[in-house]
Amino acid sequence: MNLDNVLEIIKKNVSHFFPEEEFIKKYNDFLNNKRGPIRVKYGADPSRPDLHLGHYISLKKLKDLQNLGFEIIVVIGDFTAFIGDPTGRSKTRPKLSKEEVQENAKTYLNQISKVLDIEKIKIEFNSNWLSKLTPYDIIELTSKYTISRMLEREDFKNRFNENESIYIHEILYPLFQAYDSVFLKADIEIGGEDQLFNFTLTREIQKAYGQEPQVILTMPLLIGTDGKLKMSKSYNNYIAFNDEPFDMFGKVMSIKDELIESYYKLVLYQEINEELKTFINENPRMAKENLAYEIVKLFYNEEIAKKVRDEFNKVFKYKEFPDDAIIYELREPQTICDILLKVNFVSSKNEFRRLLSQRAIKVNNEVINENILINQSAFVKVGKHRFLKILKHDN
Repeated sequence: MNLDNVLEIIKKNVSHFFPEEEFIKKYNDFLNNKRGPIRVKYGADPSRPDLHLGHYISLKKLKDLQNLGFEIIVVIGDFTAFIGDPTGRSKTRPKLSKEEVQENAKTYLNQISKVLDIEKIKIEFNSNWLSKLTPYDIIELTSKYTISRMLEREDFKNRFNENESIYIHEILYPLFQAYDSVFLKADIEIGGEDQLFNFTLTREIQKAYGQEPQVILTMPLLIGTDGKLKMSKSYNNYIAFNDEPFDMFGKVMSIKDELIESYYKLVLYQEINEELKTFINENPRMAKENLAYEIVKLFYNEEIAKKVRDEFNKVFKYKEFPDDAIIYELREPQTICDILLKVNFVSSKNEFRRLLSQRAIKVNNEVINENILINQSAFVKVGKHRFLKILKHDN
């Protein structure tokens, strides 16, 4: 494949790709047998058991690079997860136990295989080298960057100015992340655009260790189901690879209309032409239904996607449920009475019992006559004018 085609594939949907001339040199040297395969690093800390659509955007790009013949190295940050990436954080992350990190890491390989050919990538755990660094090694690493430069990072700068605590272990995080690239001799690192500072720092650390610096490739951040913040396990606004198909479909249906276009572009890899723009603007509900169908198909299969779509439409009567129906995120099993009290659909248990006796409460389009336990996504109608979407949210 010629260089122009390679660059076109690499640049699709990316936020940053630089220095391009350094990549071109690496690629030409590879073609001319002056070096081995181009090594692409992607890191994910197992801070929670789930990968989500925000991760999928970078993994999809890794698949593109895998198809180009690059060597893909996925780094499971089982060591750095103990610290927790401070990127974008206004406060220190809570620390995880070793047992939590190990349990979460076990789930990652199966989830990654839903996107990448797992037989053709390298899986590395950064505890294999970071846990072996001696105090001398750590002093050597920290001597290659300054506190003043570290405080240029937006999140650290804001916390410093607002007298919020910044702990030493948080400052070590980007240095350890950089050392991953030193140890692996990474040629390219890929991740979300919020990692730009860390990736740039890594280039300097690699130079300090006498290595050729990595090329930076960042992807746009996908906004989560809350419609405000980037999709993140920490913010509990994510759509996970391992969500049950019905829950995955429902979560996609719950996103804000203004996010539909970005999901088509970043998750489905579709070009946003005038025809698609018109479809989204004029039929946002249908556009979301198609989006939800395609996303479920990505992680399961077409048969399951069709079944879930039919089931969703069966219980969710669009003529009855308005688009602005209240959404309640279910994090643990609760009775329908407790949920309706929390969303102020009923003012008391007496009112709840009265509505039950009047057959005025429907769950998934079925009248209920007792205080049932809700442990899955559901659609609730109370009387004629109150509508509630309950979406199960895995913690």
